[in-house]
Amino acid sequence: MREIIERYAERIRSAAAAKQPLRLRGGGTKDFYGQALAGEVLDTREYSGIVAYEPSELVITARCGTPLVELETALREQGQQLAFEPPHFGAGATVGGMLAAGLSGPRRQAAGAVRDFVLGVRMLDGRGNDLSFGGQVMKNVAGYDVSRPMAGSLGTLGLILEVSLKVPPLPFAETTLRLELPREKALEMLNHWGGKPLPISASAWTGGELSLRLSGAASAIDAAREVIGGEAMTPEESEKFWQGIREQKDPYFCGDKPLWRLSLPSVAQPLALPGEELIEWGGSLRWLASNADARTIREAAAQAGGHATLFRATDKSAGVFAPLAPALASIHRRLKQAFDPAGIFSVGRMYPDL
Repeated sequence: MREIIERYAERIRSAAAAKQPLRLRGGGTKDFYGQALAGEVLDTREYSGIVAYEPSELVITARCGTPLVELETALREQGQQLAFEPPHFGAGATVGGMLAAGLSGPRRQAAGAVRDFVLGVRMLDGRGNDLSFGGQVMKNVAGYDVSRPMAGSLGTLGLILEVSLKVPPLPFAETTLRLELPREKALEMLNHWGGKPLPISASAWTGGELSLRLSGAASAIDAAREVIGGEAMTPEESEKFWQGIREQKDPYFCGDKPLWRLSLPSVAQPLALPGEELIEWGGSLRWLASNADARTIREAAAQAGGHATLFRATDKSAGVFAPLAPALASIHRRLKQAFDPAGIFSVGRMYPDL
């Protein structure tokens, strides 16, 4: 494996010297996400495999090219999980792509986001230097946490070689309840239940139906069912439904309108925007399939205390990510300069000047 790293490093150094942009790519299942793709492909799938796994320590370390399904299978065999439920969006999804995209699935509302589970990262920067940050145990030394910003960086800071992740146990039991509720009432109840000790691990509202997944001890689930009500899905129906939400195979996601991802306070009132909506994460994540113009959507999200990302669209001329405030833009530029001084990694994938 050392030879592979040396080959990657030499490729990076040559590209930096020639000012030749590189596109870091694993399985390519997230190629749709972000701005236009640019640069020669540096394929990371060769650097694959689980480096270390100690189930009793609840930590796993894997190389960037490791198929995500391979990692999840190994965890399931030990009764553990990636609690943030990362979407695959295709059979070729890799561990490096999972971290670079930084996307979390339905369980994020209860468990946390990708970056919350990152303990350490090994990477190659724009000079070809082999760097390590964080560690491979739950308790790391104090200092600057450089590993977590790699989550969601879309390959703009460097080539992720390895990542160490916290892997908690699978829940003892799960069930999904479905209730018929209008949007306003669903948001009201999600916030009401969110303030109570209920084992809600996922929620999704669309088309007048609210689905709630309960996870934990059987006794806690039974007690929550008494409070919430609704009709229980079969285990097969539940698995298929949440898989459809996570992988965006649910009928809601099958339209041809631009798909927006709105991050809002859970208590935010429904936005007066045209289009079809799907609400997740207790009201904090609101998908919007709409032909409304970008400015209208972004202004509405900002007024509600959040922001909007153009998640899927043919036309990305309005920009995928919400414009950064000057202070944040300065931080992004300094990080980019520190890790990628020649500016060769995933040029323009997040913002035109990064």
